[in-house]
Amino acid sequence: MRVLVFGAAGRMGQEICSAVEADVGLELCGAVDPNRHDGKQSDNSVVTAKTIRDIDPSTIDVAIDFTVAEAARENIAWCANNGVHAVVGTSGLNNDDQELFATLFSQSNCLLAPNFAIGAVLMMRFAEISAPFFPTAEIIELHHDNKVDAPSGTAMQTLERMSSASEEWGADPTLNEIVTGARGGKGPGGISVHSVRMRGLVAHQEVLLGTEGETLTIRHDSLDRSSFMGGILHACKVIGEFPGVTVGLDRYLGL
Repeated sequence: MRVLVFGAAGRMGQEICSAVEADVGLELCGAVDPNRHDGKQSDNSVVTAKTIRDIDPSTIDVAIDFTVAEAARENIAWCANNGVHAVVGTSGLNNDDQELFATLFSQSNCLLAPNFAIGAVLMMRFAEISAPFFPTAEIIELHHDNKVDAPSGTAMQTLERMSSASEEWGADPTLNEIVTGARGGKGPGGISVHSVRMRGLVAHQEVLLGTEGETLTIRHDSLDRSSFMGGILHACKVIGEFPGVTVGLDRYLGL
């Protein structure tokens, strides 16, 4: 598979480029980054282009996007219009975006996933399975201090899956919130979600569930960006088997 990487000059983009180059089943054929486009992105001959208009789509099979929502919308539409598969991990895309992309992809396929770490995918699945057995739950997601959106896409998908699995959630007993926002935001099902942004973190999430006499904590920690590479590379290799737009890495893993 011939791969294009959007946002190639950022820390995540550089990690993805290195992972693609190291995989014998993939070939890094293009890189795009408007902020740095005047030199080689990697050890091979691939040079970072300034815009997608500088890329010949006929040379690309699949594009990887970990940029920002505004840029990703244009990049994903370009992929759909040019028959290029899109593997997307960009945060901030909403249900309206998903519906639009579903109408655009007919010649190629698209994966929208909030998290590509295998452990994080399993964490969401475990939380979904556990939800019907616990009437109270809260989510704490923790990320590095450069993350601009809150809650994270992983937290939002976890909330949606838990609320779909169970409609019976206990009411928040708080009557006096001394500091506004102390109880976090309210997601689907009224489940509280708390976002931490701190230097030294990468990507972490705890799902706390409670019932009479017991609690269950499900936690996942990405200690390094390398934790996302296995899921990204796998998605690039199998995306041709999943027509249209898929949300979440689960189906690609057979979950």
